[in-house]
Amino acid sequence: MRIAIADDDKDIVDGLERTLGPAGYPCVRFSNGRDLITALARETFDLVLVDWNMPEQSGMEVVYWARRNLNPCPPIIMMTTRSSGDDVVRGLEAGADDYIIKPETHSVVLARVRSALRRAKPQQPVERFYSTGGFDFDRSTNTVNVRGKDVTLTPKEFALAELFFENRHRPLSRGYILQAVWNSVADLPTRTLDMHVSRVRSKLMLKPEHGFRLQTVFGFGYRFEQFGIEE
Repeated sequence: MRIAIADDDKDIVDGLERTLGPAGYPCVRFSNGRDLITALARETFDLVLVDWNMPEQSGMEVVYWARRNLNPCPPIIMMTTRSSGDDVVRGLEAGADDYIIKPETHSVVLARVRSALRRAKPQQPVERFYSTGGFDFDRSTNTVNVRGKDVTLTPKEFALAELFFENRHRPLSRGYILQAVWNSVADLPTRTLDMHVSRVRSKLMLKPEHGFRLQTVFGFGYRFEQFGIEE
């Protein structure tokens, strides 16, 4: 889970990080709209929290760009001092999922973030056993039943497999995967991620002839696709 925050007011971003980070939402910060758009094209985020009035490119321009170019587009919350009814309507009609008028308490912002994330991806109860894509997962033993055979994965391989199956057909950036599986180990060698992906692909037989494709997205990360197999 990762959130992009764009605001040219350092104090506001600092406060949001102090609220969202401990709640389980690591943040990546930006001070202008241009840098945020560049990051959205290269990275994966679960939610974007953006100010309207920013240098380089405005929050409104960010919303327009994201809706046109990202598929799927993460939830976007506009957080701004612009409080007129017309501005609220403009922000929502541009594609923002929510609109927060500053100043607002951090507890309210956290609640609105959680609500937007729930709407985007309803949380399912965490259970020991579950099935998806024709595979049976056992969280207690890190095993996956593949065509009647139990395959044991290491904890990291299991977490990586879960991440891919939960995000089928969604490009995941390398930074997003490292955050989700390795908690953003900054000095983790690139080959470590590639090695784990290769092992998951091999152990679970994620190959086109079996209805799956786990492919490298050059300069970005990975995309896991399933085709020709019903749940």
